[in-house]
Amino acid sequence: MYVPKESQPKQGGGAGKAQDGEKGGKRKIVAQNKKARHDYAIIDTYEAGIVLTGTEVKSLREGRTSLTDGFVQIDQGEAWLHNAHIPEYHQGSWTNHSARRKRKLLLHREEIDKLESKSQETGHTIVPLVLYFRDGRAKAEIALARGKKEYDKRQTLREKQDRRESDRAIAAAKRRQRGV
Repeated sequence: MYVPKESQPKQGGGAGKAQDGEKGGKRKIVAQNKKARHDYAIIDTYEAGIVLTGTEVKSLREGRTSLTDGFVQIDQGEAWLHNAHIPEYHQGSWTNHSARRKRKLLLHREEIDKLESKSQETGHTIVPLVLYFRDGRAKAEIALARGKKEYDKRQTLREKQDRRESDRAIAAAKRRQRGV
């Protein structure tokens, strides 16, 4: 049977670049800030590049990074990531970096301006959510967020628990139905 060349599957070349629904290749997650999703209501997310030194990249690839105390600040039209802990590279020498230095984030001018204006509103902040590699480049997913009150956190936990219980009940009913 003849198959036109356009509809034949491509071979080689793009095997390592699986799409995950977003622009670019697959993400290799290095660190997540799960506490940020608990403490803040996420309004909008952005992908930003990070300016790193060589030992920071090697340390990131080892995956011992923490974002729990991290925050983003806009200073003189530039976005900076503060308090993200990237530990010193254990095989580094005098070229090693300091673990909690501020790191520049690479964003478009329009994004920086929008983040700056929104973050100056009462109760809004910019937090890092995820550090990852995409196509060999270190990226950060940052979010414009609003702090949750204590009762909002309890409500979120209650909804999560209710959803989990209903999923368990549905799965148990399906197991019983298959067994009958």
